[in-house]
Amino acid sequence: MTSRQAFERYEAVRGRFPSLPFADLPTSTPVPQVPHLGAVADQYDAFVFDAFGVLNVGEVPIEGAVERIAELRAQGKRLFVLTNAASYAFEQVVEKFIRLGFDFRAEELVSSRAVCELHLSHWGPDFQWGVIAPTGFSAQELDQSVVALADEPALYDAVDGFLFLSSECWTEARQELLAGSLAKAPRPVVVANPDLVAPREIGLTVEPGYYAHDLMDRVTGLQVAFHGKPFPSVYDHVEALVGPSYPVSRIAMVGDSLHTDIWGAMVRGWGSVLVTDHGFLKGQDPMAAILESKLYPSCIVPQI
Repeated sequence: MTSRQAFERYEAVRGRFPSLPFADLPTSTPVPQVPHLGAVADQYDAFVFDAFGVLNVGEVPIEGAVERIAELRAQGKRLFVLTNAASYAFEQVVEKFIRLGFDFRAEELVSSRAVCELHLSHWGPDFQWGVIAPTGFSAQELDQSVVALADEPALYDAVDGFLFLSSECWTEARQELLAGSLAKAPRPVVVANPDLVAPREIGLTVEPGYYAHDLMDRVTGLQVAFHGKPFPSVYDHVEALVGPSYPVSRIAMVGDSLHTDIWGAMVRGWGSVLVTDHGFLKGQDPMAAILESKLYPSCIVPQI
């Protein structure tokens, strides 16, 4: 999928996103473009970073990102990572950032999957989940009753609901099995990664959010719960970690996606910094995308 195709798909499904505090905000002046995050550091007390396209691309840290994080920490800024990546258990998320060279503490890392897991108890201990999981997934990773879905139609029909963690092993054939099963008997679908795509070394990969919206298009009235940007549960979690002493206007979301990072920040009243050189908008005209989507970051940087 190309960036343009993903952008158009985000625009097509944006009616399912949290309501923005205002509609069609006009702008008479361009969004400020600054050379790096250090240029606006004095405007914020807390920075919340997306991972892919901001701190890293796939398994490779972006040049200068480790040093910028260290600089902001030395200035006394509160630092957090808010990632929609849901393929890995939280312990693996911590290990990944250590491996990439960042000095984030475990309590500074917030994954959509970890927040999602906090909400699964709502359905009770006897509720069985069919999990769309990555390679190497173990049922012991979750406290709920779960079974990993593959190519057996009977499993799809037997479970009480569906938990979407990863698209790594997902195929069009499996999507057809899932859609068919839900059409026969609608059940809850929980999505721990609302992203449609993610930037990796090879380009953009299709993510769980893409498949979830496809299901919503095909199954009328389907109940889908999203955890991850731009949906509220992850922001509730981050704001609880930041604490009430910081005005939300002094929190900045730093991300590469208008429809997840910037959208969510606008809903919460946070500041926002759009990163353009390594993620969703790589090689694109960011101002054209901003004007088309009417999603306005506080400023634009090429990289942090």
